Amino acid sequence: MTDRTADTKGRTTDNGQRTTLILRGGRVVDPSQNLDEITDVAIVDGKIDAIGRGLAESRLAAEYELLDCAGLIVSPGFIDVHCHLREPGREEVETIATGAAAAAAGGFTAVCAMPNTDPVTDNQAAVGFVVRQAQRAAMARVYPIGAVSVQQKGESLAEFGEMVAAGAVAVSDDGRPVASAHLMRTALEYARSFDIPVADHCEEPTLAFGGAMNEGAASMRLGLKGIPAEAEEIMAIRDMLLARRTGGHIHLCHMSTRGSVELIRWGKDRNIRVTAEVCPHHLSLTEDAVGDYDTHAKMNPPLRSADDVAALRDAVKDGTIDVIATDHAPHHYDEKERAFADAPNGIVGFETALGVNITWLVKPGIIDLRLLVERMSCAPARIFRLPGGTLRRGSVADVTVFDPTAQWKVDAKAFRTKGRNTPYQGMTLTGRARFTVVDGRIVHRPAR
Repeated sequence: MTDRTADTKGRTTDNGQRTTLILRGGRVVDPSQNLDEITDVAIVDGKIDAIGRGLAESRLAAEYELLDCAGLIVSPGFIDVHCHLREPGREEVETIATGAAAAAAGGFTAVCAMPNTDPVTDNQAAVGFVVRQAQRAAMARVYPIGAVSVQQKGESLAEFGEMVAAGAVAVSDDGRPVASAHLMRTALEYARSFDIPVADHCEEPTLAFGGAMNEGAASMRLGLKGIPAEAEEIMAIRDMLLARRTGGHIHLCHMSTRGSVELIRWGKDRNIRVTAEVCPHHLSLTEDAVGDYDTHAKMNPPLRSADDVAALRDAVKDGTIDVIATDHAPHHYDEKERAFADAPNGIVGFETALGVNITWLVKPGIIDLRLLVERMSCAPARIFRLPGGTLRRGSVADVTVFDPTAQWKVDAKAFRTKGRNTPYQGMTLTGRARFTVVDGRIVHRPAR
């Protein structure tokens, strides 16, 4: 098993000196090294060069740019393994460039883009297009996820090998479940050959058909068809059983129910190759956020009950859930103005994720900052075998600097993403990214 190499290039100043960035005096939190102390980080030519106190004083002033990080957290860059960037096909909603800029503004140094674009990212050329657009944007890194099936129709496998060779880091038909157990079994066997995960949208389609929100008292009150928890749980256990049969790696997307947590725990206890993610909205909001048909609270899987939220929070704490991912899904304003049952699923998440996680997980004492960094950086890098997730000497210099105490009011009009569809509009959150460093370059900093 080998990590994918980062595309880093040495850079020099006009006088031939190597470019150096020193992050001075921050609280460096790096779970990969069991590190939590106030110190300096030196970055040279896109790599972590040293961690220690007094690094600025030990180098010539002409050699470096100094970033004062006093009172801030310095961590390995956040990595989002689940987002939707809409390009190609829906550039009026989001582009790879605007999505990568929004990700950087939220503290993410890398994101994994799902393949449900138009056309679907199901071949070598489509994967290569995403890679090239991300390189042109030069903001957060963007890693393509290829489709499991051709055109995401669930009928025949896409060519995994060609997509991996072009830069795909996983396969998924996200947005649609892989309904065929036979196709999922074959996908897990095939993906194992390339040592990549199969990320599945767990939804039994006949149970979920026509549903608009969680099945329960709230859906009955609003007269909306509900989606039962079992629609997710049936597919979660099916996927794990197939992973056990094949030895493949199944990654369960956006888990939302207490039952799913229990099933994942069961699978891990039996050494099945299963990893799982949860989204900030499923850790913070319940079905009550739908209120009187607020389409900004419509997503798939839907917001669930308070008991489900509590179980998911516990799962993040004990490691049953490995990763917190955003499922960033921008939509045009007009699309969300439809009747609730007709409106599309999804919310934007890059720029609120850190604040939501600190407000609902760290401030109440459910997890600490070290575990938050593990779930948002170290674990995503490890599971998807990506550069980053550590500040070890010689590693790629992808770094997030954030203020865990900063309070700010969500104003969707100020987002870098084109999407404005957020249920957190007007809420006050705690915690915000201050600087985002990718490959040794500062790609996001506060407006002056």
